[in-house]
Amino acid sequence: MRKLNRMLHEKGIRILVLRRTDRNVLLYVYRPDYLDRDLGCPLAKQILESRGYCCSSSGKCIAQLIRHMAEDGKFPHEVGLFLGYPPEDVRCFMEDTRRGVKCTGCWKAYGNEEEAKRTFRKYRKCTEVYRREFSKGRSLLQLTVRTDRSGWRDADKVRK
Repeated sequence: MRKLNRMLHEKGIRILVLRRTDRNVLLYVYRPDYLDRDLGCPLAKQILESRGYCCSSSGKCIAQLIRHMAEDGKFPHEVGLFLGYPPEDVRCFMEDTRRGVKCTGCWKAYGNEEEAKRTFRKYRKCTEVYRREFSKGRSLLQLTVRTDRSGWRDADKVRK
């Protein structure tokens, strides 16, 4: 894990073990700057604080998420906030998983349907491109791009 984190650090990515069992390891792969932005949203903070999280830093929030997962062995509904899901969708899912769903993709969307559909299409396209490139022998490091302007040039290289 340390070696992988060192390799991906320059790309702005971090990897943590969220949960470990005798048979599996659940990894959390994320961009700390994106997580800071996402958890800094007022609605995201409100949701997390209502679930007992201390929102003084995203690192503390991750530590609490790990504890929550270890305590009950389930995925707490607020995990969507750590995955970049819109806070409105996470809140609505927590209130009633079935009522008000406008569309479904990587998550159940309750809020901005058109934005959710655009995001789902982007994710599908990205998954297709990365699967294709991985099958051609591209390494994890080659497939991982920064998200600043230099990273987008890297992404263009992957597509070619």
